[in-house]
Amino acid sequence: MGELLELMDKSIIFTWSATVIAATVVAFPMMYRSARSAFEQIDVNLISAAKTLGLSNWKIFYKIAIPLAWPGIIGGLVLSFARALGEFGATLMIAGNIPGKTQTMPLAIFFEVQAMDYKGAMLWVMTIVVISVVMILILNKWSDKQQEIVGKRG
Repeated sequence: MGELLELMDKSIIFTWSATVIAATVVAFPMMYRSARSAFEQIDVNLISAAKTLGLSNWKIFYKIAIPLAWPGIIGGLVLSFARALGEFGATLMIAGNIPGKTQTMPLAIFFEVQAMDYKGAMLWVMTIVVISVVMILILNKWSDKQQEIVGKRG
């Protein structure tokens, strides 16, 4: 990949794209493990029954597997989001700390504390806390809605 970009006279290092790539690479294993675990826990008998009823593999995946694995997928997304939100090391190494371009909130906190600007660091910390609380509230609302739907079916 690096050689191809070099041939096109492009660079990912110290760009916004590098920030996204670093956070994704670091957070992806959490998503993968959660989703994989959720799919592995699906009852094989349900898949077999769907096959005997003539459903294609594609329909089985979308109509049966994904809905059954959905809580694990959402859990993986939450873990990945939290990990990516707090990503520091890989981002600093690949994207650097260029304010307004590649600086993430964890990097901003670190460099504010390093410069002894504790008020600035606290502002970033509070921003992360607000984002986290909003995400928790959204997920709780979604979870309650899912429980309502399941309750109406059962």
